[in-house]
Formats: sequence, structure tokens, C-alpha cells
Amino acid sequence: MTDSIHFRKLEKMYGRANVNAIYEPRIQIDKDKTEIEIDVSEKFFHSGGAIHGSVYFKVLDDAAFFAAAAFEKEFFVLTTSFTTYITRPVSSGVLKSVGRVVNQNKSQFIVEAIAFDDASREVARGNGIFVRSKIPLSGVSHYTD
Repeated sequence: MTDSIHFRKLEKMYGRANVNAIYEPRIQIDKDKTEIEIDVSEKFFHSGGAIHGSVYFKVLDDAAFFAAAAFEKEFFVLTTSFTTYITRPVSSGVLKSVGRVVNQNKSQFIVEAIAFDDASREVARGNGIFVRSKIPLSGVSHYTD
């Protein structure tokens, strides 16, 4: 299977995940990076009028996860740890996250992700460790159908 076919299958799998009905994100996967975008909505706000930390985590973890998954064509990847740093509140526009694999070995991927607001200012960053599971991608919902 070519990289391009694998990337499109991952994008389809992501788009059809039940949780994404809430956020309606957009994804683009390439070999060097994964980009996730969501339109900021008041339904994501905490009482202070900006998006809740869970939204930053989601876009960062998703971008990092799929950056790692882009390198793995046989097995589903799992997040084993993820650290998030929020540096700026966001209350409008588009939230964009870019994930990149910075290191990998036989058992794990180390990935960094950075989130940006509409003005291309960094608003959050995260890093995580991802591992290959024993779950074949051939059996993962929406990857093969």
C-alpha cells in the first residue's frame, strides 16, 4: 500500500470517529506532519469565555497520534502518555494543530504538536509517546470500509 492510500484511509477513519461529530475537525496527513483544524465554537467554552483545556488536548493529541500513525501501516497506534501546555486563550476563529514525529524506534514514537490561533500565534503545545498496539489496522472500524 502506498503512503498516500494509507494517509487517506487514516483521514477517513478519523473523520468517522463518533467523538468527531462534536468537534467537526478537518485533518490532513502527510509523511512529515499531520494538521488538524476545528472551528472555535462557544459550545467548547469554559465559564471564562474561551475554549476548555480539553479542546486543546484533543487537537494536539489527535495531530500527534496521526503523525505517528502515518508511519505505521500494519497496527493501530496507542497514546501512552501526553503532556499539554496551554499558553494563550482562544475564543474565536480556527484552532489549528500540527503534529510531527521527532523520534522513533522499534517500539515507540515520540511526537510533538503545536496549536495555533487565526493569527498564527502559538496557543498550546504538547508532546507524547505512542506505541504500536497488537490491533491490526485491517480490523479497525472505518480504516478498511
